[in-house]
Amino acid sequence: MNEIFRQAHESLLMFDDWENVIVAFTTKRGGVSSEPFATLNVGMHVNDHRHAVYENRKKVAEQLNVSLDRWVCADQVHGVHIEKVTNEHAGKGVRTYDTALPHTDGLYTREQQLMLALCFADCVPLYFFAPSKKLIGLAHAGWKGTVHNIAGEMVKRWNEEGVDARDMYVVIGPSIGRCCYIVDDRVITFVQKALVNSSQSLYNETSKGQYALDLKEMNKQLLQQAGVPSEHIAISSYCTSCEQSLFFSHRRDGGQTGRMMALIGWR
Repeated sequence: MNEIFRQAHESLLMFDDWENVIVAFTTKRGGVSSEPFATLNVGMHVNDHRHAVYENRKKVAEQLNVSLDRWVCADQVHGVHIEKVTNEHAGKGVRTYDTALPHTDGLYTREQQLMLALCFADCVPLYFFAPSKKLIGLAHAGWKGTVHNIAGEMVKRWNEEGVDARDMYVVIGPSIGRCCYIVDDRVITFVQKALVNSSQSLYNETSKGQYALDLKEMNKQLLQQAGVPSEHIAISSYCTSCEQSLFFSHRRDGGQTGRMMALIGWR
């Protein structure tokens, strides 16, 4: 599979196909954090030094040429709550975690001067774009967010904003791949409930009660189930667990690790 993100900088991957929209994903490189957060940790909630995290965020902001004062961050809880973001939210969660939008795993906006930002370390970043209505959005889909269909929830919210699913475009960003993501029967039970009419197997049994699960493909099928055309969905081939030199991975690193950030905003 051809990779849809290009490496624009040691610290930054970019998706360039959406006109006038910044679609970015940070790497683990080029920052100031020490082990086990070396070096570009941008997560405020992982016991890294707050000053180091802020310096790392400043580096990314400079590369994107979007002031940190215009970023909006969330307190992510693996749920499906989505917030419509306005200018009054600018700067939320940027300098301190306690100012982030509470209990939120999806953001969207029409505002031209905001950068939506969510943290990741294996979970699936979902970037949304509706060019006809000038809407952009971002969602955090770990296995819980995926099986509870945060992807479909964003489509539903945009339907309420007057956007037809057929006019939406989605990028599924770097995340843990089926190659590295092993789950148990409990998770598979949720998967089966969420996608009764799966068009292809999303998982295979690797040993008794253990399954390799494709979270990216599951999100694609949930988006299609919600009405987004298959040809409007692009998927990154990057596996955050495999690419040890590029990405932090919660699964690979045993939970003691940094966070990457998915970002979307208008140019």
